Formats: sequence, structure tokens, C-alpha cells
Amino acid sequence: MLLSLLLQASPSASTLGTANPVSIGMFFLFVAVTLYITYWAAKKTKTGSEFYAAGRNISGFQNGLALAGDYMSAASFLGIAGMVATKGYDGLIYSIGFLVGWPLIMFLIAEPLRNLGKYTFADVVAFRLRQRPIRIVSSVGSLMTIAFYLIAQMVGAGGLIKTLFGLDYEIAVLVVGCVMTLYVLFGGMIATTWVQIIKAVLLLSGATVLVLLSLAKFDFRPSFLLEAVSTQYGQEMLAPGGYITNPFDALSLGLALMLGTAGLPHILMRFYTVPDAKAARKSVFVATGFIGYFYLLTFLIGFSAMALVGKPAIESIDKGGNMAALLLAEQTGGTAFLGFIAAVAFATILAVVAGLTLSGASSISHDLYVHVFKNGVSNEKGEMKVAKRATVALGILSIILGLVFKGQNVAFMVGLAFSIAASANFPALLMSIIWKRFTTKGAVWSIATGAALSLILIVLSPTIMVDIMGYEEAIFPLKNPALVSMSGAFLMGIVVSLLQPEESAALKFESEKLRTYLGVGAE
Repeated sequence: MLLSLLLQASPSASTLGTANPVSIGMFFLFVAVTLYITYWAAKKTKTGSEFYAAGRNISGFQNGLALAGDYMSAASFLGIAGMVATKGYDGLIYSIGFLVGWPLIMFLIAEPLRNLGKYTFADVVAFRLRQRPIRIVSSVGSLMTIAFYLIAQMVGAGGLIKTLFGLDYEIAVLVVGCVMTLYVLFGGMIATTWVQIIKAVLLLSGATVLVLLSLAKFDFRPSFLLEAVSTQYGQEMLAPGGYITNPFDALSLGLALMLGTAGLPHILMRFYTVPDAKAARKSVFVATGFIGYFYLLTFLIGFSAMALVGKPAIESIDKGGNMAALLLAEQTGGTAFLGFIAAVAFATILAVVAGLTLSGASSISHDLYVHVFKNGVSNEKGEMKVAKRATVALGILSIILGLVFKGQNVAFMVGLAFSIAASANFPALLMSIIWKRFTTKGAVWSIATGAALSLILIVLSPTIMVDIMGYEEAIFPLKNPALVSMSGAFLMGIVVSLLQPEESAALKFESEKLRTYLGVGAE
């Protein structure tokens, strides 16, 4: 039965790269609906709280779905499915790494973040420390993370649209940049949240149908699917070691994915949109369920593509396997279903880019403008004006970066963004919440060390020196630096804090604990 099944699996010629009316129609329908939501949200967005945090009126379930939407990027959907389709079992490391970060947030970050903060994660780090130095380095860490993530998303959007619709790269980048700027500029967090919710529902629905259509060819029995993979490509595809052979590399990558999640500015910002800590916990619980389900689907999609489409056919279109899910959609559901999945993938990029832009604008207006340039004294009208100007500036910058990096291999930038988030943002955030003796200088040195080590080590790693620059060996042996850079950030924060104590910060720790765990005084 399996042999006949595999013989049926030889792929027909793909229509990828040609204009697909269903894709284009679905995409414009998504844009039209979300722009109407932006128009509706604009009428409700008058204050800073409404612009940054949707007036704190998003329910736990809605925020959980939006969190899942923020997190389920096109890189996750297309990249992990492609990695499983071409490398086998090791793609699971990415799925597990992304997922494991969520319970960590639920137990360590969500409740303190909601009770201590207002709009950005720097609110929490600076709660009992000196504002200006913390705001400056936190903003640098946030903006670096956002910039590298934005470049990867914009370049990915341009390449994806060119492959899917046959449209010019420049047009795709321009469309993404302009539409996401409209979302954030006029609708703020309310529009961004509902865009994420719609996108999450579409993505989960599309991926579920794709898996059902695929499993239908295996009598809805996953064991038959894995047997087909083993028969066609060998048992090693179902065992670890096919992609990541160095155990330290696997550990470093896992740390970056797990702890980087707890340091991503656009994810952390979502915990301010709910009314209280209970809703924050519920939103993480809901998001964990949806994200776990999503990564299970990507795993099945990857193996289904390997068995039904075939590795040679997948790698002939894209060596990284990023088109595996789309080829599987065409194989199982025809051109119309390919069009639907392609439109969902593009909408996914659009929504994630909007979330990144909003968090960047918040960091510029709330952390830098109010707390650094105005010493914490500013009216809401002035802050909103700066936030909107920052949104336009980030929109223009993202378009320029997307055009400048055209044709470049920027896949490493997602890893770099996670590495900076795990190394610069997460250690300072965690130590500020749980360690009484943590000081301002300790936080500054921790964030600066994590960001600098991430940047330097990624340049010296095989990811750039071997894969991009063509050297035979790299100076730094690991592909992802989080194992070293995050350890360095924790170590520097602890050593500097112990060597130069800050009495005022220690004295405020008890009052911070009341607010952290009981919500006393929380906004």
C-alpha cells in the first residue's frame, strides 16, 4: 500500500511563481477587512493607554489568540515545515524550542510584567532602579531586536511574494511597509490586536485543513506517514542528528529560542493589554495551547511534504525547503488551496511586522522621549505625537532596509534577534524581578554585555564566516551564540551588582514584591 502511495506522490509541475487569482483575491480581502478594523479602531484610539495597550480592555482569551498570532510567524510556518521536510527529526528542535518558552513566560514573567509595567518591558527593569540609564540601554536592546527581526521579515515578505504571486520584490516590500504603517498609525494596539487574532484564526484553520488533506492519503494514521518517510528516505530521518550534530549548538539554539521568547519586546508588550494579572496568566495559557497545536501541525506538514511532494521537488524550488508547505497545499488541495495558504502566509508577515513596529514606536516615545529627553515629565498628547512620528519613521526605515537587503541571505537575523532578546533583555528582566541586590549598574552592564556578545559572536560564527563569507572555518564554533552571550550577561549583571551595591534599589525591593505578587498599585 505504501509503495503505491509513494508512486502516487510524484509532484506535478507547480504553479508557484505565477500570478494566482485566488491568492491575490484572498490577500486583498484580508487587507480590506483589516483596514476597516483599523478605521473602527482609530475612532477608539484617543489616549496613550488606548494606543499602546488597547485601553487594557482585551480579554485573556482574545489576548492569548493575539499572542499566538504574534508568535506564529511566516518563518515558523514555512521555515519549520521546510526544515522537517528536508532535514527530518531535527526540525523538532525548533518546534520544541519555540514552544517551551511559553510556560516559562507563564510562570516567571507574565504576572510580574502586568503588575509592574505600563507599556514597555523597560518599565519593569527600571521600576526600582535609576530611570535614565536603564531606559537608554533597554531601548537599545529592544530596537536592536526589532531591527534585525524587521529586516528578516521584510526581506522574507519580498521574496515570498515574488515566488507566490510573480510580483516584483520592490512592490511587495512597499505594500507591506505601507499597510502595516496604516494599522499602527491609526489603530494602535487595538487594530494590531485584531489583525493578529484574524491572522491566527486563518493560519490555524489553513494548517489544520492542510494536515487533514495530507493525512487522508495515509488513512488518517500518522504511523503510516512516518512509515512512508522511513521507507523512502531511511530510518535516520526519524532520528536526531540529521541537521544539528554538535550538542552545544543544540543547547545554545534551544536556549535562544526558549529564553529569547521571554525577551521579545512585541510579545512582552501584549501583557499590558489585559485588565489584570489573572487575565495575563489566562492569555499565556490560551496562547500555549494554540502555539503547541500549531507546532504539532508544522511537524506533520513537514513530514507529509517529504513523503508526498518529495525532497528533490522541494529543494529544486528552494534549497532551504521554505516552500514545502505551499507545495504540499498544491499537491493535496490544488491551485485554489495553494492560493489560500499563500495569502495566509503573506498576511502572517504583515501582522508580525505591525506588532514589531508598534513595540519599536513605544520604546522610542515612552522610554527615550518621556524618560530620557523629558526626564519623565511629559503630557500624553506630546507622547502620542512622538509615538506616531516614530511609527511613520519605522515604517519608512523598514521599507528602506527591505530594499537595501534585497537578495541577501538574512536568515541568520531571526536567530540574532532571538539571541539578543535572550541575552540582552531576558537576564536583566528576570534579575530585576527576583533578585533584591540587582543594581542599576548591574542592569546596564548585563544588557550591554548580552547585546555586544550576541553581535560579535554571530559575526565570528559559522553562520556568517562559513555560510556567507566562504571561510573554511569560523573563529567561534557555535552557530547560535546564546549559550555564551546569555551566560556572560547573567555573570556581568551579578558581578557588577555585588561589587557596587545600590542601597536604594534594595530598599524598594519589598514594595516591588507587593506589587509584583499582589498587584498593589498596578495600573
